[in-house]
Order: sequence, then C-alpha cells, then structure tokens
Amino acid sequence: MKKLALLILALFTVGFIQSQTKKSKNMKKKILFVVTSHDKKGDTGEETGYYLGEVSHPWEVLHKAGYEIDFVSPKGGTPPVDGFDLNDSVNKKFWESKDKSKIDQSLQPSQVNPNAYSTIFYAGGHGAMWDFADNTELSKIASKIYENGGIVAAVCHGPAGLVNIKLNNGKYLVDGKKINAFTNEEEAEVKLTNVVPFLLEDKLKERGAKFEKSGLWENHVVTDQRVITGQNPQSAKSVGEAILKELNK
Repeated sequence: MKKLALLILALFTVGFIQSQTKKSKNMKKKILFVVTSHDKKGDTGEETGYYLGEVSHPWEVLHKAGYEIDFVSPKGGTPPVDGFDLNDSVNKKFWESKDKSKIDQSLQPSQVNPNAYSTIFYAGGHGAMWDFADNTELSKIASKIYENGGIVAAVCHGPAGLVNIKLNNGKYLVDGKKINAFTNEEEAEVKLTNVVPFLLEDKLKERGAKFEKSGLWENHVVTDQRVITGQNPQSAKSVGEAILKELNK
C-alpha cells in the first residue's frame, strides 16, 4: 500500500513538473519599447520626441498577438511626442488604450530587468539622435536581451540606439549585419543634415553594418540574425510584423 502511494505521488509530481514546464514554455516574454526623452532638434527651437506612428503601428501588431509591452526612456516618466496625428486610426487606438498610461509612466533604464523580455524595440523620432547612442544602460539592456537569444529591433532614427551596442565578443551588434535606418537622403530632404549630431547611415556603416536602403519614404525592412531594422515611419508596421514573424520561429 505504501509503495502504491509513493508511486502515485511520484507520478503526480512528474505530471505537475511537466505541466509547469509546458506552461512556462507557452508564456510569452514581454517586449520592451524604447522611446526618446529628448524634445528639441538641436538649436533650431523646433520640438521633437518619439514619433507616435512608430510606436503605435508596431504596438498594434504585437498587442493583437497577445504580447505585453513595457516602455522605457532615458529619463523615465512622460516622454515628449512628435508626429501627433489622431486622424491615423492606429495612433488613435493606441492613444486611447491602457498602454498610453504606461508610456506616460515610462520606466527608467535602471528599473528594467532584461531577462523579462524577448525583444527590445527602439522607436524613432528625431529626439533619438540626441539621447539613444550614448546611453550605456540601454545598450547593456539590449546586449543582454540579444545574448539571451532575443531580438533587437528599431525603426527610422531608432537605430541610433544600436550604434554603440557591443556583444560579449567585443564586436558591435551591427557589425557584419544587414541594417537600415533613416538615410542620408531622407535627412537632407527634411533639411536636418547639419542639425543632427551625426548622420545615422554613416555611423552605422562606421560600425561595420551592411547598410541597405530604398528610395525616399519607401517601406524597407531587413532582418539579419535577430536584428530587425526599418528605414522610416512608413516601415513601422512592417517592423512590427517582422518582429512577430521572428518571435514565431
């Protein structure tokens, strides 16, 4: 009788462990969106911030797929917003969602546990050119997520956050990978070539990226070894779709 009880207990324990393991595997790790805290375009006096559509369109794709999204910014708190257009139905949907309160209370980098995330996504907006590249805390978070087997993604000026990310082997994350971002031609088109602190295309090439690009304002997204990048605001939804595709592999 005692042996039978022990056998039943053993079978129950094995079944419980298998159930918990399966449950753990099926749980979706969260996704971390990075947005800028910077609100001015150099000395021009023009306001900037994160570009709303570059948050809302990837957000919609990933939110629909059931992923929980957190927001972090270099300074934490309420980040400045640019491209505020509620005639865009996706922007409006995000603005009226529960996640709007999360972005308005964005985390500081020191509050982020990289192990909780499957993906880090850097949204654009010109502000990113001033406070993404040199933020070592964000770079370390991204490096950890990537080294854990996760995804690093960015769109438009968001890849400014990628330029100084180094991996454990000492190489830059973008070195040898196909990458794209806001191009030199697009920067010239918006007349900010001499305003931004550096040209994103040039800097990524300096870091060893195999830079790809399409014409002005064309949708262009590239995925290479779990690094996903999009060229401009028109590419934002496609970046979200590329992230989802990679997560589903």
